[in-house]
Amino acid sequence: TSWIKPLNAHFHVGVTSLSWPFLLMTAFLGLLCCIWLVADDTSPAVVGLVLVISASSLGVFASLDLLLFFVFFELALIPMWFLIAWWGDPHDPVGRRRAATRFLLFTVSGSALLLVGIVIVAVQSRTLQVFDVTSGSVVAASLIAIGFAVKTPLVPLHTWLPDAHSKAPTVGSVLLAGVFLKLGTYGLLFLGSGMLHDPFGKVAPILAVAGVVGIVWSALACYAQDDLKRLIAYSSVGHMGFVVLAISMQSVVGVAAAVFGSVAHGLITGLLFFLSGSLKERFGTASMTAIGRGLYARTPWLAVGFVFAAIASLGLPGLAGFWGELLSLRSAYEVGDVLSKPGVWTLLGFAVLGIALTTAYFVRAIRLIAQGESNPRDEDRDLGGHEVVVSIALAASILVLGVAPGLIVGLYDSAVIR
Repeated sequence: TSWIKPLNAHFHVGVTSLSWPFLLMTAFLGLLCCIWLVADDTSPAVVGLVLVISASSLGVFASLDLLLFFVFFELALIPMWFLIAWWGDPHDPVGRRRAATRFLLFTVSGSALLLVGIVIVAVQSRTLQVFDVTSGSVVAASLIAIGFAVKTPLVPLHTWLPDAHSKAPTVGSVLLAGVFLKLGTYGLLFLGSGMLHDPFGKVAPILAVAGVVGIVWSALACYAQDDLKRLIAYSSVGHMGFVVLAISMQSVVGVAAAVFGSVAHGLITGLLFFLSGSLKERFGTASMTAIGRGLYARTPWLAVGFVFAAIASLGLPGLAGFWGELLSLRSAYEVGDVLSKPGVWTLLGFAVLGIALTTAYFVRAIRLIAQGESNPRDEDRDLGGHEVVVSIALAASILVLGVAPGLIVGLYDSAVIR
């Protein structure tokens, strides 16, 4: 439908084989966030903010007009600022506002570059319709890539993420990891590698290197973390590094790996943040040292849920995280047309090292809080009703995708974005 005639902008939405897994995951996580909030008798304003964020994200994944895409892309920023700044960590009001403001400044700066890139594409192609774009420059592809790299986020543009996660409420962390980061990876796939395939190929090697640096660096950073939510936040930087590595290959396998890895990360990290929120609610802190050892004895089902999410995140075969990493490595092994074989295989070697480091830091986290001897205390509470519902829903999804990856991978062929 014609929207802004002087700009030839249209309200044009639709579902493609590339977007539907993101749409389904966003709706699913939004529903689980509402279940979590309603069961906790939370302020209706928080539920409203979650609905606005979810609806805006759905709009991004469904937009087929560049201006409409950008409007939806920006629409979720302010609600997320309020969610972090007003309903974040109750013990640190100054810190949560600082984290929210840093999040806003980083993402708005990236969005400004994205808008300039979109304007250049629109002027060169004389259209805002994604499928009608016929030309694009390396400058436009670079600006669009940087804008999405902030949202993904890639090293060194990631510094807003750990603070935002550590200070956000539970649902804020879930939406940040499960949905917001996917706005970046989806944008790189749809507008970068898809719409601007040729000029994006000039930028892809830089993105691949940044992605692999993020894999190794974030894994090392996780060893320095005592705060469980910050550890999960840094792990997200690494997992998004695998996704960006796959996107950079600009191959069919790379597209399948990027989509599957994004969805798997959204589900697994969503479960991790839900359960870390439960731990913080019970113990008043996300510090693994303060929570103490022996979670198996104190809250056995909460411990089982956390361990399941952790081993899924480190890539245990049979769970969704395994296929996301394996397909990314395969896409790099097959090289593609963008990077040289020596360069890609060097990156592949560092990515494999990142998997080993990821396994090590998650095993460390399990050891610190779940295992060991501890006497149960009267204030220890195991999973409540809404926590059980949310945990089972996410765990079942992770298991289904782990044993039947073809549900997503089978969608993709040479006509992927149509």
